[in-house]
Amino acid sequence: MAQAPMSDATSDDRLWALLAYIFSPLVPIIIMLMSDKKDRPFIKAHNMQALVLGIVTVITSTFCIGILVWFYQIYCGIQAYQGKLVEIPLITNLVKGQGWA
Repeated sequence: MAQAPMSDATSDDRLWALLAYIFSPLVPIIIMLMSDKKDRPFIKAHNMQALVLGIVTVITSTFCIGILVWFYQIYCGIQAYQGKLVEIPLITNLVKGQGWA
């Protein structure tokens, strides 16, 4: 699921990616408004995935599966903080296909 670490990701980049997953969809929207963050390759690779996953979490929060998706977001955030690129089934292909990451 997670790929090899990116060598150019700073600790700041990894922290923003972690925050994007855990506090999604709010933090990804904030990142999109920050010109110095939104173009960083590592943050860009995670930000839109976190946003889409956060929207899925909000939609599924009325069902019991919502809490499971939120725990998956935490897992993805931890992987991102370790400097890894996370492959989220369906969402990663959607984000890359649209040219968002």
